[in-house]
Amino acid sequence: MNALARTLVFAAALAAGAAHADEPAPKPVTPANRAEAIAVVAQARRIVTPNGIERSEKVRIGGIEQWVSIRGNDRRNPVLLVVHGGPGYVSMPMSWWNGRGWEEYFTVVHWDQRASGKTHLLTPQEQIAPTLTPERMIADVEEMVAWVRKDLGKDKIFLLGHSYGSYLGLETARRHPQWLHAYIGVGQATDVAESERRGWRATLDAAQRDGNAAAVRELEALAPYAAPGHPPTIQQIYAQRKWLQRYGGTMAYRQNNDDDSVLARLSPDYSDEQLRGLWKGNDFATPILLPQLMTQNLATGKTLDCPLILLLGRHDTNVNSDVAAEWYAQVKAPGKALVWFEHSAHMPMTEEPGKFLLALVNQARPYAQKAGDAAP
Repeated sequence: MNALARTLVFAAALAAGAAHADEPAPKPVTPANRAEAIAVVAQARRIVTPNGIERSEKVRIGGIEQWVSIRGNDRRNPVLLVVHGGPGYVSMPMSWWNGRGWEEYFTVVHWDQRASGKTHLLTPQEQIAPTLTPERMIADVEEMVAWVRKDLGKDKIFLLGHSYGSYLGLETARRHPQWLHAYIGVGQATDVAESERRGWRATLDAAQRDGNAAAVRELEALAPYAAPGHPPTIQQIYAQRKWLQRYGGTMAYRQNNDDDSVLARLSPDYSDEQLRGLWKGNDFATPILLPQLMTQNLATGKTLDCPLILLLGRHDTNVNSDVAAEWYAQVKAPGKALVWFEHSAHMPMTEEPGKFLLALVNQARPYAQKAGDAAP
């Protein structure tokens, strides 16, 4: 291009710019309400691969209808069933943000348990209350695993238990190891009373270092907290958790787990009405089920007949990760792995989602690949 041609092109560009100089800049397109916002999320995470699966439905488990979500890019991949904690702290509404990557390597099943999330809204509380026992909750997991294996045509699956769900998950793994490629424990419950004692001590130490007289006073009033033979009451647990959260025992470097729970507001898995009642099950079930957990000591079992994977937050004092690691060191299993999350407490799937995905892919998926249960 000669000099004259370049000059003419440059002049034309200046003229075009001048023609638009007085026009207002386009307004950014922002969602006007929750419906528009979740439509964006739903479209972005839609499963579009030819062999993918994307289902949300009610399943009859334990005599009642319970909600499940099944999502994955390839049906040939292994199944990962998530047993959430709480009791009643559902994981499905956060999965749009922290779990999309999982669906590339697993068919992921999220499930709102009895008295939790959307499931809680299906059945009257007075009907459910008498059924909230450890054995019934474990039986629900057993039924759900059996349903998933049959429905998705899998001989074995991965079972991931978080927090309270780690108690249910580990018990299921002990009873039915032949159903599982591996059991994955996150915030793993073992010697529950010892975990509570250490969590209380660590929180009191943090409050003393901080010079927080109110926290020290309230925590010392609980002593002897979780003393042998004297499990804490729900009121004592709540009083301890108030300050444990404040000092990073639930989410490292944060004062509570609100930044985890708030993700539910943009979940396409819940209607506005379901979202308004999302935590009613948590409020209902926790005072019934959590005190029952305080009497459990899973650390007495030193063998597991399926592979064991623990994903532990270094700062977790909610379900004390040091107690879980001490138990892990003694367990005999066909395969074992422990991954520490150095910048997490009780919620590593949200606090370090990238590393969490890598742990699932590197530590769990090879068991399925070896069994021929994974897409190429």
